[in-house]
Formats: sequence, structure tokens, C-alpha cells
Amino acid sequence: MSAVQQFILVGFPGFQDRESRLIYSIFFLIAYLLICLWNLTIIATFTLDENLHKPMYVLICNLAILDITFSSITVPKLLAVFMFDFNMISYAACFIQMFFYLALATSESLLLMLMAYDRFVAICNPLLYPTIITNKAILKQITLCWVGGLLIPILPLILALRLSFCGPNKVVHCFCDHSSVLRLACADILINSYVALTIALSVLLIPLAYIVFSYTRIIASVVKIASSEGRLKAFSTCGTHLLVICIFILTAAGVYISYRIPGTSEDIRIMAAVLQNVIPPLMNPVIYCLRTKEIRDSFVKTVKRGKLLSH
Repeated sequence: MSAVQQFILVGFPGFQDRESRLIYSIFFLIAYLLICLWNLTIIATFTLDENLHKPMYVLICNLAILDITFSSITVPKLLAVFMFDFNMISYAACFIQMFFYLALATSESLLLMLMAYDRFVAICNPLLYPTIITNKAILKQITLCWVGGLLIPILPLILALRLSFCGPNKVVHCFCDHSSVLRLACADILINSYVALTIALSVLLIPLAYIVFSYTRIIASVVKIASSEGRLKAFSTCGTHLLVICIFILTAAGVYISYRIPGTSEDIRIMAAVLQNVIPPLMNPVIYCLRTKEIRDSFVKTVKRGKLLSH
């Protein structure tokens, strides 16, 4: 049982003035609208064009769905805090938000690893690709990513729910981050902290290690066979992918570790956690789709077809 019935989200403790809140509100509102617009465009293009119903594009479409859902867990509440001072959140809603944030972050990490595996097989074993990577196989693997994302955070959540919260109830964050909420517990959280850190780093760093390995092998294969122009394109593409993946995974890992480092700035930690929730979903449509010729062509055809139907 907990005496606390609701929590107060503080936001950025060092930037409580109206001007700062307005700037953050405008930035995150524009970012969220772009995330929804770009990712919904990808989903619509994939749905309407049967030529895109291939494993790689199935993965990209799922990433778009995940990106919209992931940012929607936190950004609307963040905007409510900054724009309208609506900073109260019930005990139940706080833990629901915490669970889905952890679940979707885990699913995205696993999906990014699966996408790296898809590209690894396509480039390093092209002859085996049609037999190994089929739509049926990729849908099963995507399902495992989603199910894994929902199952892995259950243990940290159960351990957190067993704690009592008797006050204070101010969460120094923009949303119900697991570690920030745990700091308010009126009990020893050492076991919770170590369990959460172990699971988080495993979920983040194991996929990252595999992704880096895959892209290293991909670059090595391309260097052997491609022209100088092709090598440059491969380095550019792989470098961009790795940059966004590192922003997502390393930022999340850094946030978890920072709670164990005394003197870490609360504002920097919170900003890192929020940007990890916004920047990758904003950039993924650009690096995975707008730079993919088949998706660009499909989008143009879809738009033209829509104009013809309207006439």
C-alpha cells in the first residue's frame, strides 16, 4: 500500500521560468507533429503499395509504428506540463506510463538489432537472403521483439510496485521515469536499482554490440566489391544509421548510469532522456525512407494516384 495517490512532474528543475517553458513547448510540439506526420506517411505508403510488402519494408513500417507509439507515451504529457502546468499524474497512470516507456524502448532496441541482421544477410549473404528472410519469418521475429519488449520490464515494474511511497511525491523529470520514481520510495531500493540497471544495460548494449558487428561486416563486404562512389555511399548510409542508433541506445544507457554518478546535472539527465525519446523517431523516417529510392518512388506514385482519384 502507498500513501501517495498522485505524483507531481517537476519538468526541468533549472528552467522553470515562463520563457524557457515556452521555448521547450514550441520545440517539442513541432518535433512531435513532425514525428507523427512523417511516420504516418511511411505507414500509409507501405499499406497502399503492395510492391513494398517485402521484409525490409515490413521492418521499416514497424519501426514507424513503434516510433509514433514510443514518443506518444511521453511527449503529450511533457507538453501538458510545459504549456498548461498540468503536472499531476495519478499513481496508477504513472506506473502505466513507466511500463510502456520501458516496454517500447526495449522493443525498439530489439527491432533495430533485427534490422541490422536483415541488412547483414542481404549484403553479406545475398544468395541466401530470399530463403532466410521471408515475410513469414520476419513477422515472427517482429512479434518476438514486441513480446520481448512487453515481458522484459515486468520484473522491474513488479519490484517497483512492491515499494511504499509515503512522500515526497515530486518526480524530478518530465515523465514517470523508472529511476526518478524509485528515488521517492520510502524503502531500500538497492535491489530494484541493480536489477533495473542490469536489465537495461543488457537490453541496450547487447543489441548495440551486434549492430556494430553487423555494420562492420557490411562495410568490409562493400569495400571489397564496390566502386569508390559505392563505398562512399555505403559509409554515408551505415554511418547515418549508426549515429541514430547510438543516440538512442547510448543515451538511454548513459541516463541509467548517470543516476549512480554523484553530482550529475538533473537538467542534462532529463534533457538526454527526452531527446532519446524524440530525436531517433524524428530522424528514422529520413535515414531509412527518404534516402531509399523505392520508398520515395512509391510515395510519389501514391500522391499522383491520389490527385488523379480526386479529379
